[in-house]
Amino acid sequence: MDCANGAAYQVAPKVFSELGAEVKSIGISPDGYNINDAVGSTQPDALVALVKECGADLGIALDGDGDRLIMVDRAGEILDGDELLYFIALSKLKTGTLQGGVVGTQMTNLGLEEALSDLGVPFFRAPVGDRHVMEELTKRKWLLGGEASGHILCLDQTSTGDAIVAALQVLSACSSLQQPLEELRKGIVKYPQQIVNVPTNGRIEEQNLDRLSTIVSQTEQALGNKGRVVLRASGTEPVVRVMVEGENSSIVARLAETLASEAQKEFSKMV
Repeated sequence: MDCANGAAYQVAPKVFSELGAEVKSIGISPDGYNINDAVGSTQPDALVALVKECGADLGIALDGDGDRLIMVDRAGEILDGDELLYFIALSKLKTGTLQGGVVGTQMTNLGLEEALSDLGVPFFRAPVGDRHVMEELTKRKWLLGGEASGHILCLDQTSTGDAIVAALQVLSACSSLQQPLEELRKGIVKYPQQIVNVPTNGRIEEQNLDRLSTIVSQTEQALGNKGRVVLRASGTEPVVRVMVEGENSSIVARLAETLASEAQKEFSKMV
């Protein structure tokens, strides 16, 4: 378990230990400055190494404020929020406790949408941000949603995003389905996805993004019906996030770089 030197550094290891797991923890020595510093869900390499070193069944990484979750299977493969959402949804569907469908975001991998469709589970994309996911869940009276970053909402268990609760739901899925993480992940085939952050010289409005509609349309046409393009201004940084997703990783990478280059030319004109 990697607690990111953050808010859950004391309680998280205790929760899993008291439930019977043998727990080895890192990221449990906060000094006021080292939160998320080479540890936690945003930098899971240390957890991957620890899982392999210990021969652990799985790894759990929280972020600094304890609301995001990334997991690692016994082979050291990283599982993001999209995959974890699938595991929880599958378990709830099999046990008859899934109410409605699942809410993701514009950035949710197309593979999750297709995997849920194969199960007959409705899926809806909200704008990026956990508050938007919450709004859609509330509106639809659904209980499960989240983001690839690992912010997962299990409203049948708690009223907000909580990485400990989400991790327990994933472990419950492993138990009820009697499969480890590496087997469960075979049910979802994620599409190659490339995200490029394009710095900007000013505030981006919707009309600024509209100027790139032609190149966006060309990119979508190149991907066909098995791909997506998302262009959006970040809500936290002075960047525009360019996301391209499709079946072929090399084509996806090339198209993403081309689109990002065009976006950079456009936004560099701004004062």
